[in-house]
Amino acid sequence: MGRGIARCYVRARIPIAVWDVSEAAIKPFKRHKDVVVAEPGDMAGICSLILFVVPGSPEIEAAMKGMKGILANARQGLVIYDLTTSDPVVTIKIARGAARKAISYLDAGMSGGASGADAGTLTLMIGGDERAFKRTRKNLKPFTEKNFYLGKSGTGHTLKLIHNMVCHTNFIAACEGGRMAERAGIKLKDMVDVFNVSNARSYISQVRFPKHILSKKWDAKSRVYNLHKDLGMAVSLGKNLNAQVSLGEGTLAFLEKAVDRGMVDKDFSLLYRDFEKIRRVKPKKGKK
Repeated sequence: MGRGIARCYVRARIPIAVWDVSEAAIKPFKRHKDVVVAEPGDMAGICSLILFVVPGSPEIEAAMKGMKGILANARQGLVIYDLTTSDPVVTIKIARGAARKAISYLDAGMSGGASGADAGTLTLMIGGDERAFKRTRKNLKPFTEKNFYLGKSGTGHTLKLIHNMVCHTNFIAACEGGRMAERAGIKLKDMVDVFNVSNARSYISQVRFPKHILSKKWDAKSRVYNLHKDLGMAVSLGKNLNAQVSLGEGTLAFLEKAVDRGMVDKDFSLLYRDFEKIRRVKPKKGKK
């Protein structure tokens, strides 16, 4: 998704700096005259805005600390957008540390996936300093269509976890329904076609199934790891809030079986292909 977002800025002819731990990720941008390759600490000294598109908070914390890190080298007025799906408690801690260095740190959960990043049509759920958001919202236009400011630090990542819990639970429910339909002799495509003109329609039936499952391409461009991580954080947050998350727990239990089956790095669309086999996996010792 970071690659897609960077490309949006290149298309808009906005000068940017990029960094990744993978040389292969950086290489395509080296030929662009308006792109500088710079490590996070150097970026903090030359950029007014930094976007983190990394797996989670640990990678951000590593980039923030040390003599060569962001905190020690930030220019005045630096604003950071954390586009990860992360634990809001950790997000708030990072934001407080940044504030002590006069850095505005906003959490901004994304929706739209890799295709949305490529097309510049992402939706952001934003929490943190509202004045910093208003000052920099114009800089988000190259890769977003809708931006929702939700309130204090942590609210963006909180809603993102809720969003993903609902989205992933919908996906597993559609997988279950699809397998049930096939057992009854109904074609999966027919079920999806009916759903898409009926009340059961959703992004899952309108996009995920036609593009990645019915097509047999199995290329949703996200790993089972990501779903498992998101549901784990969402269920934990729900429990901390004394909220009812039994449906989320059921989805998490299914994803844990997929992980136990060795699918952690597999494209998550394969959860449908292997649905019956995953259901038969017995939980490892120590798990319910």
